[in-house]
Amino acid sequence: MRIGFIGAGKVGFSLGKYFAENGTELSGYYSRSITSANEAADFTASRAYSSAVELVRDSDAVFITVPDGAITTVFEGIKQEDISGKHICHCSGAMTASEAFPNAGLMGAFIYSIHPLFPVSSRFEAYRELGSAFFCIEGSSEHISDWEDFFRRLGNPVRIISGSTKSKYHAACAISSNLVCALAAESVSMLKECGFTEEEALSALRPLALSNIKRIFEVGPASALTGPIERCDVSTVQKHLKCFDSEAGRDMYRSVSLRLLDTARKKHPETDYSEMESILSE
Repeated sequence: MRIGFIGAGKVGFSLGKYFAENGTELSGYYSRSITSANEAADFTASRAYSSAVELVRDSDAVFITVPDGAITTVFEGIKQEDISGKHICHCSGAMTASEAFPNAGLMGAFIYSIHPLFPVSSRFEAYRELGSAFFCIEGSSEHISDWEDFFRRLGNPVRIISGSTKSKYHAACAISSNLVCALAAESVSMLKECGFTEEEALSALRPLALSNIKRIFEVGPASALTGPIERCDVSTVQKHLKCFDSEAGRDMYRSVSLRLLDTARKKHPETDYSEMESILSE
């Protein structure tokens, strides 16, 4: 299978290099920026194309690695050509294959959403860590098991999911990745009010956060849980709520803590958390 990429950003660079390093043949890259296409082609020992249509003709599978809002537009531009038998893929976590590539089946194409659960933050370095990434695949029933086998041969864990669960799947990923940044930013802001510099706050929080994250993935969220919610320490939680200058901050603390309360009850079903729930629900 020869794989080509339309879009030469971080995801296109990283996946292409990862595939090439593991013996997959690449046709190359097309990008609106010929400079980016040339850089990606040099990086992966493949070819830079001046035409997306020509790349599609030379490829068995095409990964459209552009921003989510441009995926369908790019597809509309290439579907005028013969794409029968081609595998058309995108890497969006939020969009289904059918949303991104409307009516592709009528043209004989096979369509897939192939999403790595990994924060691709660098064009030139992220590929080194993709070997441990979990990939979720959704799309045409034909050949979807071939893509599952493809990634398993690379050594990646894989899950085929239904398009009907795609939004919930992506929300789950965002909570564990993006939303954690908001909680960390709130912690840093509060420590700065206690006299820390931002660098000192990050340094102080680092061992706390990393140890907790490691524990969560070793034993699960319930077993890893510590702190005033788990202990049902009502007075401490009341003090915490008074620390926030804005209602938005208190709402954030209450909402997350109420969800944490469900976890605490699973860990300690014998404990009466009704007073804690009442305080958090006010």
